[in-house]
Formats: sequence, C-alpha cells, structure tokens
Amino acid sequence: MTAETLNLVIITGMSGAGKTVAIQSFEDLGYFCVDNMPPNLLPKFWELLKESGKVTKIALVIDLRSRAFYDEIINMLSGLENTNFVTTKILFLDASDEELVSRYKETRRSHPLAMEGRLMDGITKERTLMQEMRNRAQLMIDTTNLSPRQLREEIFENFKTQDAPTFHIEAMSFGFKYGLPIDADIVMDVRFLPNPYYIPEFKPKTGLDEDVADYVFSQPTSETFYQELLTMLKTALPGYVKEGKTSLTIAIGCTGGQHRSVAFAQRIGEDLAKLDYPVDITHRDLNKRKETVNRS
Repeated sequence: MTAETLNLVIITGMSGAGKTVAIQSFEDLGYFCVDNMPPNLLPKFWELLKESGKVTKIALVIDLRSRAFYDEIINMLSGLENTNFVTTKILFLDASDEELVSRYKETRRSHPLAMEGRLMDGITKERTLMQEMRNRAQLMIDTTNLSPRQLREEIFENFKTQDAPTFHIEAMSFGFKYGLPIDADIVMDVRFLPNPYYIPEFKPKTGLDEDVADYVFSQPTSETFYQELLTMLKTALPGYVKEGKTSLTIAIGCTGGQHRSVAFAQRIGEDLAKLDYPVDITHRDLNKRKETVNRS
C-alpha cells in the first residue's frame, strides 16, 4: 500500500516573533509537531513517517538554535522540493525590530545571537542569516501588531483542513465526595435537588435509568434550572469557539455522582449534540458506589 503524501510545514522566522504560539496552534490543528530537530536526523525521520503511513501532517520548527546545522537545513529543504512524498510549505514569522526588542526586554531572555552582546546586534545578524529562508517562504506573517490569539486565528485560517480537530464538548457527571474534576471548565452543582438515593427503589439505580431521571426532572425547580443552564450554554458556546478554544468540559456534580448529576449530564450532552457540537458524555463516578458500613 502506498503511503499518503506527507504535508510538511516549516515554521521559522525571527526569534521572538511567535514560533511558540505557532507550534501550539499547529498541535491543535492535529499536526505532529517537532521543535528544533537536528537536520541530520530528518532523512531517517521522513522514512519512518513514510513507512508508517499514520502521520500525514507535520509541523517542524527551524530557527537559529540550529545555527550549527544551518547549511544542512537549506540543503534539506532543497532536497525535499525534489521528492514526491513530501509537500513542503514554509511559514516565516517576522516582527519589527522595535517590537522584538520590547518582547525580549519584557521576558528578560537573551537573544540566541547576542548572548553576551547588544540585543540589536543579534537581531540584525539574525535578519541577515534568515534572509534566504524568508525568500523561500510561501507565507509570511508579521506579528508586530498581533496578539497571540490573533496569530493563532491567522494560522487556523491558512492551515485548517477538513480533518483538523474541531471544537468538542465533554459533558461529565461527578460526585463532590470524590473531589472536583480538575480539568472542568464549567462546574454546576445540583445538590440542591432532592436526592433519589434516599428513596429505596431508586437507591440501587442511577440517573441513566428512566424512572430515576423522570424523578429528578419532576422536581419543581429541576426543569427551570435545566432550561436556564441550556440557554446559558447556547449563548456561551459560540464565544468559546470564536476565541479559539478547542474543547470545553462541563461538569455536573451531586453528592455521590450516581443520580442527579448523571441525569443532568446525560441530558445536557444529548441536547448539545443536537446543536451539531461533537459531544462525549462521561459519568466519572458512576462505578464508585460505596455502601455504608456500620462500625461499633
């Protein structure tokens, strides 16, 4: 079986122009990302990827941290242009000298070409060394007036593909007695509702059972609370997408994570899925039921 063409993006440019934000953005787009790999390892890397056939999108950061190998990098790029299994696109990030100086002053980091000298001398030398790479670039982004979020949006606009990961939602139930989920973005507490645990016929069941869910939502304030929660989420979700968030975890908690939270998380997940959001529904503590043991 013939391996698919590898789509390679070379991320390069001036130090301080935003390569860290860029590589994180490509990770969110589903790229296999490598930062500062020595060029003499790249031919073997390509062959491994070609043989595996599992990775088709790669983003590789090349900058002057690799200056000892810089001639090899240029030769490598020339070689890739003559292959039929790697499609290469170079993204060059730039910014004004004034902005680069400001960023270095703010972070108090040393420029890689001015470890013991003037910052501007390092920037000037780097511009000269990077000129050939800049000339080869298919896309140049000036980040002088861009925030990290705006740079991310620019990269998404230029490189997002149909198979890129999309914004998705995790609807989760949990029990407060087992601790808050540390990865939750939104936490809602439904312990104010009557607890089915104290009704003998419901005690061994969970919120996934229809009669338990019916009981939970039959309470006077349940439906009102649920509809207000759903309305809030419908309002907020487009904003999360616009801001570039790739996932959102909505955690609904009750005491033990067996009844009320399960019914709410299940319903909210199903309703959000109807709005064409990819949704996963999980019930973190559903299998942690503990019977009370009387001790003398």
